[in-house]
This record gives sequence, structure tokens and C-alpha cells, in this order.
Amino acid sequence: MKALIGIDIGTSCTKSVLFDTNGSVIAAASYEYPMHQPQNGFAEADPADWWRAVCITLRQVTETGRGSEIVGIGLSGQMHSLVMLDEKDRVLRPAILWCDQRTADECAEIEALVGKERLIDIMANPALTGFTASKLMWVKKHEPEIFRKCKHVLLAKDYIRLMLTGEYATDVSDASGMQLLDVKKRCWSREVCDLLGIPMHWLASVRESCEISGYIHARAASETGLSAGIPVAAGGGDNACAAIGTGVCRDGEAFTTIGTSGVVFAHTKSPIIDPKGRIHTFCAAVPQEWHVMGVTQAAGLSLSWLRNHFIGNDSYAEIDRQCEQIPIGSEALLYLPYLMGERTPILDPDVRGVFFGLSAVHTKYHAARAVMEGVSFSLRNALDILRELEIAPDNMRICGGGSKSVFWKAMLADVYRMPVITMHSDEGAALGAAILGGCAAGVYTSVSEGCKRATAQKVCVVPNAERAAAYEKSYALYNQLYPCLKECFQELKKMRGGI
Repeated sequence: MKALIGIDIGTSCTKSVLFDTNGSVIAAASYEYPMHQPQNGFAEADPADWWRAVCITLRQVTETGRGSEIVGIGLSGQMHSLVMLDEKDRVLRPAILWCDQRTADECAEIEALVGKERLIDIMANPALTGFTASKLMWVKKHEPEIFRKCKHVLLAKDYIRLMLTGEYATDVSDASGMQLLDVKKRCWSREVCDLLGIPMHWLASVRESCEISGYIHARAASETGLSAGIPVAAGGGDNACAAIGTGVCRDGEAFTTIGTSGVVFAHTKSPIIDPKGRIHTFCAAVPQEWHVMGVTQAAGLSLSWLRNHFIGNDSYAEIDRQCEQIPIGSEALLYLPYLMGERTPILDPDVRGVFFGLSAVHTKYHAARAVMEGVSFSLRNALDILRELEIAPDNMRICGGGSKSVFWKAMLADVYRMPVITMHSDEGAALGAAILGGCAAGVYTSVSEGCKRATAQKVCVVPNAERAAAYEKSYALYNQLYPCLKECFQELKKMRGGI
């Protein structure tokens, strides 16, 4: 039986999943690793942890799925995270992750060097602390000896590709988030690289997501349990792959993911750009098409943080059950999900999380419900911007860890005022990566055909008009809080020592 593997290199764990060509799971394995925060606002990881996780999970799924003929592999990964290598492919420093917020000064420098309007014209996005270019500029300024030794710059999944195939390659969707790619032309921008002083030869070759980027080499085969010679697709950033894994590959289709971060994502046939830069416009995993997405930095992270540090050993199912007993609005308690700064819609790395309205009546479950509501409101902000740009999906597919919560899905349907659809497979990005691997291997003739064969809708949650109206009241107050607190966040930054 022919089979495909999707490998998803996430912020906190790597998952490898073996699928048949109809998208059914044959075997799955995951392996966790730490994220390091050496200072407030910093976020780093050791790429060796990613490779160890890939080797362990691939050995597990190949052993469990023994007898399957693995014909293609696809890669998905956390976006923007900077990996710097020397001339012998040795990692020069810990990877600086997507959620790291140290580069506000470098973002201002990038906009000064390129020009804000020109930057959006080429990159389709303003300079943001999450993107890769500002991280490179930070290393250039603060760790010049590391910058001088650098010979290659890769993203998380592309480091894994190097380890699997020996190839320096990336794909257009992930490269879009480096702020070095001309998003309309789908190639590196010499103009921007020259202005920023970043050598273009450091950058990997750029492929469409469904193209072959290399083949499993003998050394990787011995470490992972794979056979040498299997083609590896270029793959995609985690959200571009999650789109494929939820069947979102046509104009106007949309999905939400609630993982560590949260995303509202819509596929577009042309590069639609928000002139205010509040949402991202990137190349899609479908050749010569694009997508727009808004990002909440700390979505599932907000709930896991609250659970791990304050709630205790309750399961997420028990938290849902307790939260269902609390009225909409959490008895006048609101939460701003700014644990790691924020992107959409405020683009402010200096903000931090807020509980507003806390009183002695509130319990830990009020806080949990407020967290879920606050994250939902933040995602609604992104959806409202899409609507403003005349991107108007009539339903929202969902994936990620938050999609397993029936309670949270119903909340999103009410807050969005639209049906929320769960897919038959909850593998999301890993399935999308596998579909891209199938395209590279010739199993599917196109990404669209792969989506049609390997994805299916399962459950549709429809909004309740009465609950939706109740959420609107809290949403209106939620939207007033950041403008009121903006200057206070700047004072708070000074208290943190400017970080």
C-alpha cells in the first residue's frame, strides 16, 4: 500500500504522521522539546532538539507502519524562526523563534532603509518583530562574530530538510515570512537584501510547495528508518500546510487554527494586501496563488499558561465543563491575549497580557473562560479585517489543539457569526505536508486533487443568535481596551528595562 509522511516541526513538539493516499492515519508519533526564554520577550530553541524529535518520531511511525510503501514526504514547520549555519553546516547559535519580540529597533531600521511603503509593495507586509529579517539584523548588531561566521540561513523545517536530503531549499509560503522575498514575484528580493546587507547566497533556493526539493540520503535513512531515495516536497509554513490539510485551496475558503498561536487564514487567487499591514499576505502552497492571514501570538498558549501555572491538574475537558457553567462575558472579566506581544490587528511587540475587571467573585474557571473569549475576540479582529478587504468566507474550517474543544468551537461560531467546520482528520499541517509530498511523488496531479482525495468535512457547528448577540457586548468593550492602555504598555516596557 502506498503511503505518505507529513512532518510538522512545531514550536513545542514535532509530529510525524504516516497516511494512506486517502488521508487516513496509519501511524502517528510526536515528541516534545523546550522553548527557552533567556530574557523577557526572548524565545529561542535548539535545532538539535528538532532533529532528534524528527528521528525519534520517524522511527516510530515507520516501525508501526511497516509494510507501507512510503513514496513521498512533505515538511511543515513553524514560520520565521532563524537558523544560522557556518561553512560546515554547524548551528552557530540557538534559533530565534517566531514569537521572539527583541527586534523592535531592527524593524524601525528596516523601514528606514527600505521605506515603509516600498517594503509593503515588495514584501506585502510591514517590518515585524516576528519575521526573520529583523532577527538577522539583530544578530548583525549584537552578535557580529556570529554574523561573520554565517554561511547559510534556514527556517525550521528547512534545517530538517538539510538534515534529510543535504539540500539548501525552502518554499514560497515559508519564505514569504522572512521579509526577504518579493511576495508578488515569488523570488528573493535583491533590492531588499542589498539594502539590509544580507548576502543573497546565504539564502536557500526557493521552490513551489508541491515541487521536489531533494531525496532522503543514506545517512538520514540510517537515523530515521526511512529508505534512501524517497522524494521530499518543498512543503510549507505550518499555516500554509494546515490550509491544505483542511482542504482550503480555493479562492475565499478559510480556516482558523488554535495552536500555540492562533490564525485566521483565507486563500486568494491574487495577492490582496492590507495597506495598513494589519494582516499578512503570503504565497500559498498552491502554485501561483496566495493567502492572507491574521495572527494572535498567544492563543492556545494563553490557556496552557493559565492551566499550567494557576489551574492545576484539571484536564482541558474538565476546564471546558466548568467554563460552560459560567455566563458569557465571564461575569465582566475580559482578557487581552498579549503574553508574547501581539500582531493582528495592533502590531505591537511591547504589549503584555491583561485581565480586566478582576474581582473577588472570579474563580480560576472565570479566568479560563475569559482567556478563551479573549482569544476568540482577537481572532474575530482578524476576520473583521478580511471582511473589510472584501474577503468574505461563508464558513470557517478549524484545526489545531483548540479544535478538539466542542465548547471553544461553539464559542467561535457565535463570535464569528458563521458556521465552524471540523474536518474528518485533525492532523492539519501534517496532513497538508503529506498531500504536498504526494504531489511531489506524482500520487496527485495537483494540490486541488490531493485536497479532494485526502480531506473531508466532519462536523459543522452553527452559531446561536442569542449567544452571538451577548458576545458582541463583550467584544465591543474588548476593542476599547488596547487604545486606552497603549501608553501604559510603553511605561511597562521601561519597567522591564526596555525589553
